[in-house]
Amino acid sequence: MSTGIAKQVLAKKILAALPQTQCTRCGYPDCEGYAIAIAAGDAQINQCPPGGAEGVARLASITGKAILPLNPENGLEAPRFVAWIDEDWCIGCTLCIKACPVDAIVGANKKMHTVIEADCTGCELCIPVCPLDCIQLENVSGTKTGWDAWPQALSDKAFQAYEARKVRLERLAGIEAARLNQL
Repeated sequence: MSTGIAKQVLAKKILAALPQTQCTRCGYPDCEGYAIAIAAGDAQINQCPPGGAEGVARLASITGKAILPLNPENGLEAPRFVAWIDEDWCIGCTLCIKACPVDAIVGANKKMHTVIEADCTGCELCIPVCPLDCIQLENVSGTKTGWDAWPQALSDKAFQAYEARKVRLERLAGIEAARLNQL
């Protein structure tokens, strides 16, 4: 097997072992980018706070690298949170909708938005873009952290939602490009 193919296979195994929150805390734009960087030797296995210590152990098992403590520069292992929007303050700016990597926020321009709790990965990417600070986090796992707080079924669902969002955005970009070509 060529080195390139071996790295691709390794990246897919690594990707499957990540929690799929798409939070970017690892320093990469998504879980796939982080997985590719680990497979290429460009990133350490301890940069995923949502995966926590168990996540590092999973990645060590896959890569054959030594288990490292979670890198505090990327964040700390914590309970699983979901976002909620104070609907009394929401102005419908849509910035949170655009920031959500799994389409867990719904609403329309100049209308109140809401979070579909069952779909929220707790990535926190919606919080800094909200101009009114009307998005808060709610602990939904109690004292459970890492993979104890983020079951594989939720990871699989989040991956599917992220992939569906990418397809949707690519389709919309194609429609927009075709529209611009007609002008």
